This record gives sequence, structure tokens and C-alpha cells, in this order.
Amino acid sequence: MDNFWVAALWAVTPTLLLGVVFWLVLRSILRADRTERDVYARMEAQERQRRGMPPRSAE
Repeated sequence: MDNFWVAALWAVTPTLLLGVVFWLVLRSILRADRTERDVYARMEAQERQRRGMPPRSAE
């Protein structure tokens, strides 16, 4: 019975580890995209203000 649980654990471990790695990579990509969009929106707002244009309306 002990060998069954050890084998089951060894069989599931690679799948779980790959799932965690995939989740971490996807999470970092989404966070980077969100940060990039925030920075771009801030830059655009500053540029509009510098040119005397009204702020962009929320769409």
C-alpha cells in the first residue's frame, strides 16, 4: 500500500509543478501588460495636458 501512494505522488508531481510554472508565467505576463498600459495612459495624459488638450474621456 505504501508503494501505491509514493507512485501516485511521483506521477502527479510533474503535472502540478508544470501547472504552477505556467500559472506564474501567465501571471507575470498579465501584470506586465497591465503595468505597461498604465504607464502608456499616464504618458498620454501628460502629453495631452502639455498640448492643452482636454483629458481623454473614460470609454
